[in-house]
Amino acid sequence: MRILTVILFLLVQIFSTQANTNTLPATETKITTIHQQFKQGTLTSEQLVKQYLARIKKYDKQGLALNAVSQINPHALARAKDLDEQFKQKGLTGPLHGIPVLLKDNIDTTDDMSNSAGSLALKEHFPANNAFLVKQLLKAGAIILGKTNLSEWANFRSTSSSSGWSSMYGQTKNAHDVTRSPCGSSSGSGVAIAADFAVLAVGTETDGSVTCPAAINGIVGIKPTLGTVSRSGIIPIAHSQDTAGPMAQTVSDAVIMLSAMTAIDKHDPAPVDSTIDYVKHLKKDGLAGKRIGVVRNLTGYHNQLDNTFEQAIKDLRAQGAIIVDEVTFETKDTWGGNEFEVLLYEFKADLNSYLASTAEGLPKSLEAIIEFNQKNAEKVMPHFAQEIMQMAQSKAALTAQDYLTALKSAKQATQKDGIDKLLNDHKLDLLVAPTTGPAWKIDHVNGDHYLGAASSAPAIAGYPHITVPMGFVKHLPVGISFIGGFLQEGTLIEAAYSYEQATQHRRDPAQLK
Repeated sequence: MRILTVILFLLVQIFSTQANTNTLPATETKITTIHQQFKQGTLTSEQLVKQYLARIKKYDKQGLALNAVSQINPHALARAKDLDEQFKQKGLTGPLHGIPVLLKDNIDTTDDMSNSAGSLALKEHFPANNAFLVKQLLKAGAIILGKTNLSEWANFRSTSSSSGWSSMYGQTKNAHDVTRSPCGSSSGSGVAIAADFAVLAVGTETDGSVTCPAAINGIVGIKPTLGTVSRSGIIPIAHSQDTAGPMAQTVSDAVIMLSAMTAIDKHDPAPVDSTIDYVKHLKKDGLAGKRIGVVRNLTGYHNQLDNTFEQAIKDLRAQGAIIVDEVTFETKDTWGGNEFEVLLYEFKADLNSYLASTAEGLPKSLEAIIEFNQKNAEKVMPHFAQEIMQMAQSKAALTAQDYLTALKSAKQATQKDGIDKLLNDHKLDLLVAPTTGPAWKIDHVNGDHYLGAASSAPAIAGYPHITVPMGFVKHLPVGISFIGGFLQEGTLIEAAYSYEQATQHRRDPAQLK
């Protein structure tokens, strides 16, 4: 069974009355531009936050009612004022000084915002501590503007779920077409950045949950090497695949955010020390001389998508890349079942561990969540059930041989016999494929309509994956995936940034103009 845990935004101007982010050239970064305006005295953090809040009210809560932002941080303006005072005294205090960031609503924060995973069962869950990555963002000077809606329980509740729907906040809609899916599970984060509701957003991914909503909403998403960004303080699915990742309108902004998020956390289940200077890899000639494998058995599920991908291959070659075509994953059909088995086992164990430390009066186990959902089925399950949760509840401990065998098999099929094999056998620097197809219609009767995606191999392997806007199928954005080996973010950033700068496919959603 293939599950894409597709675990897997102001008539007001954003920078000043003279500068509108919607016309920001793709060759610049919003972060750099904002910081320049701080220095010029034409913008303050307080003004910036007020402008984003006005835009959220105009398009997210009224007008198109995109429903991407689930909560507004009541302390955001106070934080902005404080940062403005710090700027007067010291200048910029970090790479994200005064930059508004939205967090997916499965990340712990102490800003009087609940952390619910979109579930009514956790409506009153107000964490006692910030997630480690939130501490990193604050240390870098970021302003936590609010939280974003997600597919409930990060799309790990039902096989017929609708991405972007949660019992807490309802249905999030695609930034480019309100009748279409935003993909998930980081649905609100993807829509919010595409609609310009913040400079940056954090998503989380188990399999496609950063990359799919990024591609389908026409923005950049980075799923880093597993363990380089801390998982502590995030409502989990599975520790062997879960990671947070940055979502932004440009590669540069996403990379700056990734650099701020990355650090060793002793509370992470298996931290990975990354010494990569991510920002130094933002090279406009980053494609020159790179050997790139075109993974053909990750194509073929949508003709118009394939046509757009063929143009992307030409664009890569035009920037000096050496294209190695007809590369295929021989193990592609072997990893899905094992992945799902692993996720079921780990979801039960990891969620139980997370819930055990929550405040009194909240559900303390997956079994208690299932019971709550059954008792509140009219509100919680009007569209789809919770059969995945029930399957997970039936699993034994992580010492079970079935789990250990599935984990070993899934990792080998995607690492040694998968990505590593392709890179080594063909002497490649990286792999490319379409990220996923164009957005499908929102369907609360049948659920999501996935046709295909490139997310599973890097997700299961724990390897880096970057998606960048590749163009459009009619009015719907599609993305190209850059996939590499363990801790090969530098190589992927060079390729992704070079491609972005040469093609500049990102467009503002027409329905927001």
